Order: sequence, then structure tokens, then C-alpha cells
Amino acid sequence: MFIRVAIFLVILIASTSAQSSKQWTPPRIADGQPDLQGVWTNATITPFERPAELSNKAFLTEKEAAELEKKSAQNKVDRPPAAGDVGNYNQVWFDSGTKVVGTRQTSLVVDPPDGKVPVKPAAEAKRDYDLAHIGDSYEHMSVWDRCITRGVPGRMFPAGYNNAYQIVQSPGYVTIMSEMIHDARVIPIDGRPHAPAEVRSWDGDSRGHWDGNTLVVDTTNFNGKGWIATSAATGRIKGIPESEALHVVERFTRTDADTIRYEVTIDDPNVYTKSWKVSIPLTRDAEYVVYEYACQEGNAAVENILRGARAKEQAAR
Repeated sequence: MFIRVAIFLVILIASTSAQSSKQWTPPRIADGQPDLQGVWTNATITPFERPAELSNKAFLTEKEAAELEKKSAQNKVDRPPAAGDVGNYNQVWFDSGTKVVGTRQTSLVVDPPDGKVPVKPAAEAKRDYDLAHIGDSYEHMSVWDRCITRGVPGRMFPAGYNNAYQIVQSPGYVTIMSEMIHDARVIPIDGRPHAPAEVRSWDGDSRGHWDGNTLVVDTTNFNGKGWIATSAATGRIKGIPESEALHVVERFTRTDADTIRYEVTIDDPNVYTKSWKVSIPLTRDAEYVVYEYACQEGNAAVENILRGARAKEQAAR
């Protein structure tokens, strides 16, 4: 009996190993590129950085993930605003997800191993100064609030709603349209070099190439005026500044019919003590309809914030 059980276990382990090592082959478009096209979403309740109470725990158990999802669902109820709070959207307008990511990783930041972004004190001080002086000038406000951009790679980080991305491929290009702020990145994949160093922009200069079935996008030439993240869902990383030295490398790998593994490595020696990495699965949603996110049209937030600050100053005189 013992010998039979041992033989069965050996066969089972060998079979499982063979299945896990078998790679999924993605379909290809007419010009031979692996097909990444479609509408993909990345809403999740997995936190951007690892919570302190999880310490060095990199992954949740299945039971822990279920408990976290249950707790999150219980918190998603409408409550009256606190005294002095003018209120916010109610829950019907939010679409921040109901599940942890499929890997059950405890944070979207996967490197450094502790799940924390290695931010320099000076960068945190700049963030704190801007957030404390929002009422002084629009220049201290988020570039998202100002309807300029959510940035690269900031636009790929989940937010409270509109977490959809439409990918379209054509000969020599891959275009990624982000639902939030309705930004479209047109990424050349024809081997052209980066623009000259003096040519800089908010979202940098992106160049792509294929590494096997993985689309690798290298972005440089940032103007140093943006924020690495603009959503409150990124916690303390919201408002961390960028510098002109920012270098971003993104990797898009379709791992099955309904999943793209998105990974991004961020390096900016003026802001961080070392590079760091985020990993987020993108999930295909054939039923999702991407509507235009008209950011600037009717955007009264910037004007009202500044008017409110001036009113407070006048009242204090």
C-alpha cells in the first residue's frame, strides 16, 4: 500500500510540474505582434504599499484574502459626512474593486521585498509642502486635479473609479487609452531612438519593443513637473514629485486569454534611494464600455478651492 501511494504522489507531482511549466501561447495580430488588444481593468482592494501590520508577509492565504474582501465589502456603505465636511461621491459612483489581486500579494509594490517605496526625506517634504499649500496656488495641486495628466506610470495605478484601459495595436505602434482623464499614449515600436534629451514632456518619451511575448516600454525625457502618483489609493505616495532623471520601464505580458501581467520598474535617483517595482494584473472585460472622461469641461474644483482659500483669508482679517 505504501509503495502504491508513493508512486501515485510521484506521478501527481510530475503531472502538476509539467502543467505549471507549460506556457500559454498568446494569439497574434496580422503583423505578428502578440495580441494585447481589448478593454482591460485593474480595480482591486489590494493596497498600493504593504500595511504595517502585515510586516514581512508577502502573500495572503486564501482564508485571509476572503476575510479581507468581506471586511472591505462591509466598509463600502454610505455614511453622513462629518461636521464641516461638504461630502463626497456616494458609493454608487465608486468602482474601486471588491477583490484582492489574483496572486494574493499583500501590496501592489513588490520590490523592495518589504512592499514599501524607498522615498527620500526631501521628496516627502516636497509632497507635504504641496499638500499643505493647495489653497495658495494651483501649482501646488495635483496634475490630475488640474486635468493635465495622471502621469506615467501613475495612470496605470488603480484609483476609486474609471480603472479601464483600451489597448489598440497597429503596424509600428501600440496605443493605450486610459479611461481616467481620457489619455491616449501612442507608443512607437519600430525601433526609433528616444527624442533628444532637451525635448521633455509631462508623460516623457516612450519607446516600445517586444521581448518574446512581452511588450517592454521604456520612458525617459520627463519634464520633472509631475507627480509619480495622483490618486488617494496610492496612500503616502500621492504627491511624491518627479524629477527630470525619472526612468520608467513597463512590461505587458499576456499570461492567458483574460489576463495581462503589468509590471513597472521606477528609477529616479533624485527622489528614491533605489529603484522600486509594482505588479498589477489587468483583467479583460468584454462587457465594459469606456465613456469619455471629460475632465476639464465643467471642472470647477480648482477655482472653488482657490476661492475658498481667499474667502478664509478675508474672514480672518
